[in-house]
Amino acid sequence: MKTRCYSSILIIMLFALAVPLSGAAVQKHHHQKHHHYKLFDMGTFGGPESWIVAPEMIGSPNQMNRHGVTVGAAGTPIPLPVNFNPVICGGFDGRVQFVNHALKWQNGVVTDLGSLASRDNCSLATSINARGEIIGQSENGVTDPVLGVKELRGVLWKDDAILDLGTLGGNVSAAAGINNQGQVVGFALNSVPDPFSIYDFQLFVVPTGTQTRAFLWDNGVMRDLGTLGGPDAWANFVNDRGQVAGFSYTDATPVVDNGPVCPGNVPTQHPFLWENGKMTDLGSLGGTCAGSEVAGFQGALNNRGQVVGGSTLAGNQVFHPFLWTNPGPMQDLGTLGGESGCGKAKAINDAGEVVGETDLGGCSPVIHAFLWKKGVMTDLGTVEGDTCSDANAINSKGQIVGASLHEDPVQPCGNFVQHAFLWESGELVDLNTLIPPKSALQLAAAEVINDRGEIAGTGVPPGCPYIGSCGHAFILIPCDEDRPGVDGCDYSMVDDNDRTPARPAAAGR
Repeated sequence: MKTRCYSSILIIMLFALAVPLSGAAVQKHHHQKHHHYKLFDMGTFGGPESWIVAPEMIGSPNQMNRHGVTVGAAGTPIPLPVNFNPVICGGFDGRVQFVNHALKWQNGVVTDLGSLASRDNCSLATSINARGEIIGQSENGVTDPVLGVKELRGVLWKDDAILDLGTLGGNVSAAAGINNQGQVVGFALNSVPDPFSIYDFQLFVVPTGTQTRAFLWDNGVMRDLGTLGGPDAWANFVNDRGQVAGFSYTDATPVVDNGPVCPGNVPTQHPFLWENGKMTDLGSLGGTCAGSEVAGFQGALNNRGQVVGGSTLAGNQVFHPFLWTNPGPMQDLGTLGGESGCGKAKAINDAGEVVGETDLGGCSPVIHAFLWKKGVMTDLGTVEGDTCSDANAINSKGQIVGASLHEDPVQPCGNFVQHAFLWESGELVDLNTLIPPKSALQLAAAEVINDRGEIAGTGVPPGCPYIGSCGHAFILIPCDEDRPGVDGCDYSMVDDNDRTPARPAAAGR
């Protein structure tokens, strides 16, 4: 969920928990060869930026389908009105003052998917299934009487039309995930007053809102999935078996101190798995905040019904990545820094391989990407010269993508000087070394990779000082034996000893 409130929570989590560690390891190269990639710059709709929507912004890790069709958002030249909704407006990190629209990229063509009611309403596309059905969110042009900003609606784009999925009787809904059967999940408000409403209170600090409820939308009907005993729930993911994962309050008693990452004065939050009308409490690692979207703990769900994310431990001062496999209990995956470390899992493939980020001990702001496989956590390191890294996605072949971050003198990893990376066959490589040296973009963050090895993310064009103000979404097509005859592809192999970045590192601010 992207709001200014949420951005500040992430900053606190990554950069203000403790003093930085020294001597952070970098990825050691093994002189392997890699394929070149063909780069597509998606451009914008006349505004300053475009981007691939990260799962933290009400999404699931399905921004690209198995055919390579990719969704995201791009800026228009339309200035934001005063009552814009900051959850989906404002660009990559909420700073851009122009309306953004959902986009679709297919075979080199970028399409503006539009929005509800009128062009001056923001929209985002977050997920796409194998059938090409797309879900996301849009403003509907109506002012929310509780918050004073435009109402938000979950939407489905199908057959060149946009469909408002409606609500459960309240003012807001949002679609987060879609499976290959066209089932959609997310959250919707009802009309029952709730001082702890996840949407109204956790995101906007307004105690006069209504209950936030997890929904499953199927064949035109929106179903309230219930809760784990508290007033609110939120669904993030639905797999091809129709299983739904999200998080819920377990009661209505607020916890004063949920730790440095989760909002305080809200009830205990646990992840859930819903199947065949039953919602199962997946528990926690001892703390009162687990699986929370607002804290960035939502993780992912695979087609085997395994759920990953983050949970605070007893006392709520430390948080670890977790894996839940039926029948449970929740498994603590540990961190690269041991028991005192902090981290979270962000993605899982159907083989049960998990990726995410942890610090190197003491809840330091210095974080590294990890791969957890068969009980072993591996530090993926960083691009040489960088201090931090973060893994965002893993495909069925075990290829991992993410971002490597350069050290800032004041805040280690804090200025987001980034290199998009690919990890494969035991090596992390800067994707900028695998594209032509005079390419239009410096690749800053890779968000998704499909099973064909196609990669989508966000980069910066020449002259852009900051990814959040003028970054562009990109697609990479591998020039390998599975893509014969792709126009403009260089089918020679890139030797590790000869790799050089396409341009200097992407600036963060």
